[in-house]
Amino acid sequence: MAFEKIKFGKSDLNIVPLIFGGNVFGWTLDEQSSFNILDEFVDKGFNAIDTSNNYSHWAEGNKGGESETIIGRWLESRGNRDKVMIMTKVGGRFGYDSKPNTQGAYIKEQIEHSLRRLKTDYIDLYQTHYDDEVTMVEETLRAYEDLIKEGKVRYIGASNISPERLVESLDVAAEKGLPSYISLQPEYNLYDRAKFENLYQKIAVERKLAVIPYYSLASGFLSGKYKSESDFSQSVRGEGIYKKYWNERGKDIVRVLVNIASARQVSPSAVALAWLLAQQAVTAPIASATKSSHIQDFVEALTLKLSEEELSKLNNASKY
Repeated sequence: MAFEKIKFGKSDLNIVPLIFGGNVFGWTLDEQSSFNILDEFVDKGFNAIDTSNNYSHWAEGNKGGESETIIGRWLESRGNRDKVMIMTKVGGRFGYDSKPNTQGAYIKEQIEHSLRRLKTDYIDLYQTHYDDEVTMVEETLRAYEDLIKEGKVRYIGASNISPERLVESLDVAAEKGLPSYISLQPEYNLYDRAKFENLYQKIAVERKLAVIPYYSLASGFLSGKYKSESDFSQSVRGEGIYKKYWNERGKDIVRVLVNIASARQVSPSAVALAWLLAQQAVTAPIASATKSSHIQDFVEALTLKLSEEELSKLNNASKY
């Protein structure tokens, strides 16, 4: 299937507007299962994968880097590096000592590990995963500048960063002629709306940032598989999802999602992703898949155009 590609922010990258979230590789998917799901993702016409240098450190026995390693072996075995946009992240919880003015050195160290694991010479989008606020913005951007000059990175983006530091980073880049973040990866979905909409959306619109939300399906809560309390016991992450999302507002959101999905004969996941794609500044949601049906949800999301009435119902159910 050939989806129309769109321009990725202020870059010359073109992307099918749904990104595979690589946190599942080496965690809920072993290597062969990861290869199979990646093959299907690309065969369906998608072309962008997001990961991080620390994925999947939370899985028992893992140290971090497992996701990049699996993606790298897949890229090498398929010989398709030039057809896939690889996004990875650096900073935060993976071997970083958080001393002042060390993030630049850390970034330069970690890029080598990521390139080796991913079996590639360059990263299309290298993102600040967790901003180190004790390091001056300029030092971080100068480290990225060196990597871009060396051809190891094409563009840079930011994920968990305060609105103040984001604006400062964009301003310093403009003032000093340094590389600028072209994208923002925030937590944003039908349930978790307030933080992005109140603190980041205006910045993203004004600065023309490509917004690529993570937790697009709220850890699976918006997939429609949680319709009653008993459903939560059937999932490894069920208890945490229940505590965070299973309240009156959460129930309303799921009810409306399921109703619209049923009427349109698509999955609730597709409706939740289509809602994100209809939001101002959103370029492409990030979502993970562990089975073929999830990839089909992605296909449905890109072919589904929600009506104003449907969007209004979802907005009302999820208002905060």
